[in-house]
Amino acid sequence: MITAAEVLDLVEWTSAAGVRVWLDGGWAVDALLGVQTRQHRDVDVALSVADAPAVLAGLRKRGFGPHPAEYETDWNFEYGDTSGALVDLHLLVLDESGTGGRMGDRPSAPVYPSGSLTGRGQICGQEVDCVSASWLVRFHTGYEPDADDWADVRALCERFDLPVPAEYDRFRCR
Repeated sequence: MITAAEVLDLVEWTSAAGVRVWLDGGWAVDALLGVQTRQHRDVDVALSVADAPAVLAGLRKRGFGPHPAEYETDWNFEYGDTSGALVDLHLLVLDESGTGGRMGDRPSAPVYPSGSLTGRGQICGQEVDCVSASWLVRFHTGYEPDADDWADVRALCERFDLPVPAEYDRFRCR
């Protein structure tokens, strides 16, 4: 598991190194809600591919190293430490606006659409950049959701007055 303190440490040292990172996944949900809602296996971090060498060096300096994952690509991979903390890195070729990007140089590469990297949230009262609420909800579609996904989507939709995607109909009370 990765703690709020470890996430904030990552945000602080990357910022001090001149690197901008955006939280994604569960920690982005919690940042937008302003409260930690559950324990997190990892922290998903989106960043410019140009900043990857500095971030990887910083992670290695802090005892992190490559952590093999099934889905691993050159653009999306994990680093872990001996305590079990994991950082899931999403390397982006940022678009002209700097608010979106593509994970790779292929036309079929996963995309963070322009405007998706505009969220601002808080972890333990500290402001952090993250994926916007509407895009986090959209990123929670296209696969079979579980109870954690439903909790994230429900909370975001309630807080930000967003429609609940049809994939979550089975979780609603009838």
